[in-house]
Amino acid sequence: MTGFLLAFIATVLAGLGARDQVLVAGIAARLGQRFSLLLIGMASAALAAAGAVWLAGSFAPLLPPAARQMLAVLALALAALEMLLWRVKPAPDEPTQSLGAFSVVLFGLQLTDAARFLLFAIVVASLLPGAAGVGGALGGMVVVAIGWVGGQALLDLPLARWRRWLGGALLVLAIGIGLFLRLGA
Repeated sequence: MTGFLLAFIATVLAGLGARDQVLVAGIAARLGQRFSLLLIGMASAALAAAGAVWLAGSFAPLLPPAARQMLAVLALALAALEMLLWRVKPAPDEPTQSLGAFSVVLFGLQLTDAARFLLFAIVVASLLPGAAGVGGALGGMVVVAIGWVGGQALLDLPLARWRRWLGGALLVLAIGIGLFLRLGA
């Protein structure tokens, strides 16, 4: 249950103002809240979470405990850097109405975002990776739903500051955990 809750909360917090949420919000604001956008966004979030869980599950059992811990710390640092370095761009002025193009772009954004890096780190460090994976998938679905419901109102919020602040906190946390693990070894 702990892995589920941790993954859910981490995915939601890291997903606020993320590229995928901004894309969904921008397209929902321009084209309306079509239910198909929500369904595709939620399915994409679940698939991206499944990919992170599969990747973590492929590597983690092969590593000794110390290496697993450092892999989790590196994934946490990557999540922090993604939040600090990548600028979230607004949705295109004339978005395509192709659901196929939307799903491909959305899935690509979700595979490489901070929320999935955090999910990877949690699954690597977790005793029950399946529960963490379900929590991450549901958290990603919540992020997409918030973007779909929020639309332009969400885009008007100062989410870039939130992402920078949280990214800085995650980077400090990653460095602190890494130093603690290094000095404790």
